Amino acid sequence: MTLLDRPVPPTAVADIAGMVAGARTAVTAGRCKPLAWRHDTLRRLRTLLVAHEPALLAALAADLGKAPTEAWATEIGFCLTEIDQAIAHLDTWARPERVATPVALAPASSHVVREPLGLVCVIAPWNYPVQLLLAPVIAAIAAGNGVVAKPSEVAPASAVAAAAVLDDLADPAIVTVQGGVAETTELLAQRFDHVFYTGNGIVGRIVSRAAAEHLTPVTLELGGKSPAVVTAKAKLDVAARRIAWGKFVNAGQTCIAPDYVLVERAVHDDLVRAIVAAVREMYGPDPRTSADYGRIVAPHHVSRLAGLLRDGTVVCGGEVDADARYIAPTVLTDVSLDSRVMADEIFGPILPVIAVDSLSEALVVVNAHDKPLALYVFSEDDAEVERVVGATSSGGVTVNGTLFHVANPNLPFGGVGASGSGAYHGRWGFETFSHRRALHTRSTRVDPALLYPPYTAAKEKLVRRGFTLPDPRELPARLRSRLRNR
Repeated sequence: MTLLDRPVPPTAVADIAGMVAGARTAVTAGRCKPLAWRHDTLRRLRTLLVAHEPALLAALAADLGKAPTEAWATEIGFCLTEIDQAIAHLDTWARPERVATPVALAPASSHVVREPLGLVCVIAPWNYPVQLLLAPVIAAIAAGNGVVAKPSEVAPASAVAAAAVLDDLADPAIVTVQGGVAETTELLAQRFDHVFYTGNGIVGRIVSRAAAEHLTPVTLELGGKSPAVVTAKAKLDVAARRIAWGKFVNAGQTCIAPDYVLVERAVHDDLVRAIVAAVREMYGPDPRTSADYGRIVAPHHVSRLAGLLRDGTVVCGGEVDADARYIAPTVLTDVSLDSRVMADEIFGPILPVIAVDSLSEALVVVNAHDKPLALYVFSEDDAEVERVVGATSSGGVTVNGTLFHVANPNLPFGGVGASGSGAYHGRWGFETFSHRRALHTRSTRVDPALLYPPYTAAKEKLVRRGFTLPDPRELPARLRSRLRNR
């Protein structure tokens, strides 16, 4: 029996509180904290991902029409990289970090100790239903936490497959909840030690309010209108290919896809022609027949996106087949800044390309929107690049490319402002799911009277100096001896 053959109905709402309580019992018993458990669980999860790869790829194809190569690279391979990164560096990440101690507090040592938060909740979206469920789960496990994971019901086959991988761990501290609004609402009514949500800002606010009832910290990975700025000094053919790829992978259903392009007017027409050529090169004259072009996740999203096609001049694509959940990769020109397509995140295969008279005008447009999750700038002029990066704010930036900052496990991935709060991937995910506990250890070999009453002028002078000097172990031996003698 494959993962897709397993019938997985929604979790009974009445059972959710008990499931969360059972996972917390395992966490409270100390099951997840040992490094040995973390390493073993991550290795077993890796084995399950590899073993169930065919079923996962089939599920992604069923829900989103993802080609096997794209699905493996952006979903399964991505998670394998996160696991390998965690296994390789976990012992170092978890090691107590020694920090300096002021002279006035000597003799003593100070450390920062990373401890698990406890039981965390991960709520995933539908657009990358394997990656965006499992990547934060991997980080939570690496940090020594138990997890209650909620896949998206909008991608039902992938929800079943990804949840089954976690269920096959057969670990009482890791459980999954299936279902929609009712099940998620009940889940959020439970007490967690951290909630990690990926999705849109409307639901993000609901998640934040629910978590606030328990004073639970929240990581929000949201989205927004991520711009691509192309100057006259860009390599247009390269920029066009990279923008087209970043936009139309997963049929545009990517939270960091370039949402719109701002290009200097002098090269606008050349860039548009190059993007159209790149689309044809990647997906052929009829992308409907391409094995590499995906589908829209649900009919109501097709209807929403089809309504945006009227907000400009279609120079490429524009075809819609609602029954097949197909919208062609589409490029729009003559788009007004106050049109519907420029009001909210598109989240689909529609790319407005807008001419601006200068880089200054482009920056005004970018900064008129909420801070985006990603920003892309294309230019061969370092001064222009520095200007764009310095004058804007975004969750992340890729220069002369799209999407790739998310693929480096050594970089934090997260939003700012309306595009989210908090970050993860690699060590950044470990830190998100860890409590940084202060540990100060005082020696009893000597007991300096410096901070004890009665206070004298000499003591006050030493105290004032002592809090501005470094850790005694960083001082010369002679000075350390003098301080001890005092």
